[in-house]
Amino acid sequence: MLRALAVDDERPSLEELVYLLNADPRIGTAEGAGDATEALRRINRALECGPNGAEAIDVVFLDINMPGLDGLDLARLLTGFARPPLVVFVTAHEDFAVQAFDLKAVDYILKPVRRERLAEAVRRAAELRAPDQAAAPRIPVHEPDPDHIPVELGGITRFVAVDDITHVEAQGDYARLHTAKGSHLVRIPVSTLEERWRSRGFVRIHRRHLVALRHVGELRLDAGTVSVVVGAEELQVSRRHARELRDLLMRRT
Repeated sequence: MLRALAVDDERPSLEELVYLLNADPRIGTAEGAGDATEALRRINRALECGPNGAEAIDVVFLDINMPGLDGLDLARLLTGFARPPLVVFVTAHEDFAVQAFDLKAVDYILKPVRRERLAEAVRRAAELRAPDQAAAPRIPVHEPDPDHIPVELGGITRFVAVDDITHVEAQGDYARLHTAKGSHLVRIPVSTLEERWRSRGFVRIHRRHLVALRHVGELRLDAGTVSVVVGAEELQVSRRHARELRDLLMRRT
């Protein structure tokens, strides 16, 4: 049974989250804190009493945008503890996913919180807290087919067609896939996608960008700089990639 602490400065959101957590049979207790400072005091007490103490906390469900100390700040502080609780971020903003997973977050849930999505996060936390977790085999996850890539948003997994991706933007160890309808963040390095999709016409034009040749509308030369127009965006081409890109585009036409 997990002991959970929910942290959110918006009382209605906090009360709803605590209610949903208490309704999950894998949660033994769920309490709330109205800001990160209060949560830090509560976590300190939990650590002082030990993992089997009455005030112990196994997992923190943490909002990000809060006044004063925000959720990311609190998560960074927790990484300095010897045995910190697990962290699940619960936020209305998709933009912080990279920082969240860099801080070893168990999960990243977008508001409004769906019961099924929260249950999945609780399941992940419960597995990590299980005594035999270290011995449990890890099951690799593979793409269902080479023509699509799975992306997750708000607990829903969508399968984006590779042919619809105009370009890929590097964000640390993650990649943002851009399409005409929007963008999606995936936990795959751009270097991996470059190797995987080379045969599908994706070319590296910069350390930050990978483009699909089929979606390049213009190649621009201006005062010694090279750029390409992909969809509605103009992307800089580095000098080391400019000649190869130009040759590839010429052969393609």
